[in-house]
Amino acid sequence: MELKKFQRTALDTLTTYLQRARVTANPEQAFTAVWQERNPDKTPPPYRAIAGLPGVPNVCLRLPTGGGKTLLAAHTVAVAGRHYLEREYPVVLWMVPTNTIRVQTAEALKKPGHPYRAALDEAFDGRVSVFDAAEIAQIRPQDLTERVTVIVITIQSLRTSNTDGRKAYAHSENYEPHFAHIPAGTPGLERAEDGSLKFSFVNLMAFHRPLVIVDEAHKAGTSLSFDMLTALKPACIVEFTATPSTDARNGSNVLYRASAAEVKEAQMIKLPIVLTEHPDWRAAVHDAIETRARLAETAKDDTRGYIRPLTLFQAQDKGQEVTVDVLKKYLIDNENITADRIAVATGEQRELDSINLFDPQCLVDFIITVEALKEGWDCSFAYVLCSVSNIGSATDIEQLLGRVLRMPYAQTRSQPALNRAYAHVSSPRFGAGAEALKDTLIEKMGFQPDEAAEAVQQRQATLPGIGTNPDLFNHAPVLLETLDTVPDLTGLAPEVAERVQLEARDDGTVTVTVQGEITAELEQRLVDSMQPERQERVRAAVQRHRVTHRNSIAPAERGEKFAVPRLFVVDEQGTLDLAEKELLLDLGGWTLNEFAATLTPQEFSIHETAERWEVDLQGEKVTYKHLEQNAQLEIGLLKLDWTDLQLSRWLDGATLAIDVKPNDIIQPVRLEFCRKVIADLTTRRGLALNDLLRFKYQLAKAVQQKIAAYRQQAYALSYQTYLLAPDAHVETSFADGFAFDNRPYPANWNYSGAYQFKKHFFGSVGELDNKGDEFECAKALDTLPTVKYWLRNLSTRPQTSFWLPTSTDRFYPDFVAQLHDGRVFVVEYKGEPYVTNDDSREKTNIGELWAAKSQGKGLFLMAQVRDELGRDVRAQLLAATAGQCQGVVTRG
Repeated sequence: MELKKFQRTALDTLTTYLQRARVTANPEQAFTAVWQERNPDKTPPPYRAIAGLPGVPNVCLRLPTGGGKTLLAAHTVAVAGRHYLEREYPVVLWMVPTNTIRVQTAEALKKPGHPYRAALDEAFDGRVSVFDAAEIAQIRPQDLTERVTVIVITIQSLRTSNTDGRKAYAHSENYEPHFAHIPAGTPGLERAEDGSLKFSFVNLMAFHRPLVIVDEAHKAGTSLSFDMLTALKPACIVEFTATPSTDARNGSNVLYRASAAEVKEAQMIKLPIVLTEHPDWRAAVHDAIETRARLAETAKDDTRGYIRPLTLFQAQDKGQEVTVDVLKKYLIDNENITADRIAVATGEQRELDSINLFDPQCLVDFIITVEALKEGWDCSFAYVLCSVSNIGSATDIEQLLGRVLRMPYAQTRSQPALNRAYAHVSSPRFGAGAEALKDTLIEKMGFQPDEAAEAVQQRQATLPGIGTNPDLFNHAPVLLETLDTVPDLTGLAPEVAERVQLEARDDGTVTVTVQGEITAELEQRLVDSMQPERQERVRAAVQRHRVTHRNSIAPAERGEKFAVPRLFVVDEQGTLDLAEKELLLDLGGWTLNEFAATLTPQEFSIHETAERWEVDLQGEKVTYKHLEQNAQLEIGLLKLDWTDLQLSRWLDGATLAIDVKPNDIIQPVRLEFCRKVIADLTTRRGLALNDLLRFKYQLAKAVQQKIAAYRQQAYALSYQTYLLAPDAHVETSFADGFAFDNRPYPANWNYSGAYQFKKHFFGSVGELDNKGDEFECAKALDTLPTVKYWLRNLSTRPQTSFWLPTSTDRFYPDFVAQLHDGRVFVVEYKGEPYVTNDDSREKTNIGELWAAKSQGKGLFLMAQVRDELGRDVRAQLLAATAGQCQGVVTRG
């Protein structure tokens, strides 16, 4: 299964961190450095080191529900093995929160062809063994040295407070074959009263220093105490979760966070959640049935594969009003649903176990459960969630909500209504359901507050006698709240007051419905009608409504077009090819065999002292203790009997695995380059083959760095030749331009300041602070009379943002605007210290080239606080768009 972009980014970030932690032997320093690189304008959080495990990396990858955490965990085994553990076949302790998840995870990792198993098999040539906690006694010594061994256990199973935990620490003759190969004097292992080594599972793990993968630790019922891990002596700990712990002592070190927008862009989840609140459970059930029926009709027109939308009903526990039996009887007797269309999934009734819900012949449309679906169950045909409980008291709602968020086939549907999830809930007070779902998304599913506000769209329930609205997608956002008293609307502007509807309720409260923009004055009137303890809830509801309303009236939502001409290279046949790095390398005839297969002493060298070896890589030192190397030799982990050709073949595969552009070098060329490097090191430089074998992972890193340097050298030459040279054939074209209107806008976070932008192409402004020079530039652009609409261009997103090539990578200008006269205005803002540096000069150069080739359809401005004429940012923008310059505008 091919990884999504955000998943690759997560693994790349983890790779960089582990490489730095290996070189510096300081996980905290590596964490701070990598975090700062990803968030240059923010203060890194404190790193929580584990007491008793000094120098052990411990980081967390945070992904929201539906982000593929377990698949990433499977890929992490190879990443950690290559870049930190330096083991051909790592030992992996895979820790999960419950026995149900333990069994499901072990089964998936064992199943040939399953994406989790496929990730391991591909990385380790199928030499993989997976053991469930109940199968630990079956592990052989050779499994731990000649194969990747994955042991799936629960977090609780290592606690000494239970029987399984005590067994893990106890002496057992079952482990004697393992300890026959372990030196009796090995330090740091637990011993019996007579001083002999304990043959225990914990000791076995402590000797092999496993990679520990922690899956959703917060679901274990209690916070994960890392104290129990110290006896296992893990070499590295990587946690995967949607909701990391914030505990000051044992909290998660979040290295990377994927946003809900990124997961949606990857076509993995359905968003937004269209929420309808109902005064009682019967109305909620009826509308949930109607919603499923309309979705089923819509699915007939979908062109991207068979879908049969399902409704999940969450019934109440026994002893309450709407139990599973009551709800099923209601569906059959009152809603005319035949019994064969209903399946019950509870602890006692497991009717789904023998049903394939993806089968077109399957009749099931409705599933009734209480909480039995919360672990492991997954069917992306689930579209509608209906909870018959009062939403404020419903339990495990986040588990069922997670089930309806999965996108069928991980592919956006052709029918917009099928790209959303639907929820029907009963609530005594309108607005409570939206608040509850928002809180669930934030606290239990990994959403940020601004993401949760966008993810929940309130929809007004169908009124009795009015009929049904067949359109599940194009409806105006509505604020629907229950107020304590009638709000005072006197004095409001007529155009504001006419959008407010009030309805008195039997209990003395008032239902208010508001469509369109909510002014600050109207917001205050609504807040004043609430008791003090509930006023903040109304403010939050108004803010959520503003987000959804702003999105609904944004140019992108209205169907406006926004295309930007891109930069193309014209080939000999007159064909336009996008000016990408791969193309320019190909035009320049890049091939590795034209470069010297040598490593200088600065690039790779080995030094031995009395206690350790030191390997130098570009000024960085990686240390290896003699004691650790000797222990690895004794159990067969370190092999020094290879020939130079065997090492060449290994190096070929190892450099391929860590190369970011592996497909531009054919295998025979890479293999020969590796052979020549080894020959040069052993002959010209006199390094012993045994030493190269000892430190082959660092050698692979040095060789790959050399290949990357050669590739960059070739690209820089091609960049100058085919883009900037006087005889270069370059054009811009709208024919295959970059169309913002056909793409998502996957911001990691959104602007949240007081100023309300009016012309942004999308409803939310992505990744813009609410103060500072870039904010002032954006505000000036927003108020420019010549600007029709504009957007904040998100960096490092080549599929969803406009970019231009540079001699090293890609340049993502800060802002792109559509002018009323049809021209496109591209703006890059640089603070005063950076305006004249090499990076800014190169960006200006390529921006000017793009504009010059646009035939007057494109403008480029490198803006600054004050230009050489003394003009502020707004004056520079005005001058640039006033028609004074046709195409190129650099600094004012």
